[in-house]
Amino acid sequence: MSRALKRGLAGLGLLLAASGPSLAADGHDMLFGSLLVDQLEHGWRDGHDTVEWKAQGWIGGDSEKLYLKTEGEYVRDDTVEKAEVQLLYSRMIADFWDVQAGIRHDFRPDDPSRTYGVFGFQGLAPYVIEVDASLFVSEKGDVSARFEAEHDILITQRLIAQPKLEVSAALQEVEELGIGSGLNDIELGFRVRYEITRKFAPYIGVSWSRSLGNTADFARAEGEDVDNLAFLTGIRFAF
Repeated sequence: MSRALKRGLAGLGLLLAASGPSLAADGHDMLFGSLLVDQLEHGWRDGHDTVEWKAQGWIGGDSEKLYLKTEGEYVRDDTVEKAEVQLLYSRMIADFWDVQAGIRHDFRPDDPSRTYGVFGFQGLAPYVIEVDASLFVSEKGDVSARFEAEHDILITQRLIAQPKLEVSAALQEVEELGIGSGLNDIELGFRVRYEITRKFAPYIGVSWSRSLGNTADFARAEGEDVDNLAFLTGIRFAF
C-alpha cells in the first residue's frame, strides 16, 4: 500500500477513534465525531483499471469542527496516480452551511508535490443538493478552485440514485502539473447504491470526465486521453 494512502487512512483512523460523543474538558460542551467513506470504488476504464477513494471525517461540536478530507486514485500497478489530504477548521455560518479554512497537500509520484491554503464553503443548497466549493492558493501563489455538487434521489427507502457534478478551474497555467488556465476539467457521475443499513451500502455507477482548454492540450502532449468513461463498483460506509 502506498505511503500517501496510508497517511490518509491513518488520519481518518484517528478521527474515527475520536468519534462518538465525549465530554469536553469543562464538562459542559459535547464533542462528536463522524467518518464517511463516500467512495471506495473500482473503476474500469479503456486501457487501465483504478481504485479511487474519497472520504472525510470530523470531530467537534454543533458550530465548530475539525475536518480531515482525503481523495485519490490508485492504479493497478501498485502506485498512487494522485492523492490529496486536507485539514480544515469548519465553522457554521447558517443553518446547514459551514465556512472552512485550512491546508491541503497533494502527493504525486511523477510530478512535484504541492501544499495549498484552502478557503471554502460546504453545505446543503435548496432541493437538498450537497455542495462543496473550495478556493486553493499554492505555496507558489497559484490560484485554483473546485466546485462539487451531488444529490440523493430516493428510488425506494433503500435504493438511492446519486448524480454528481465536479468542475475545476485555475487562474494561472502550471505546466509542470499539466494544468492550464481557465476551466480545467469537468466530471459527471451517476451512482446507484443499496443501503443494507444506513451506514453501509454497495453501489454501481458510471462516470465521465473531460479535460478542457490548455489542460486538454497538456494531456494530449503526454499521450493521455482527454475523455474518460469509467464503469464503477464500490462501497460507501460511515461510522
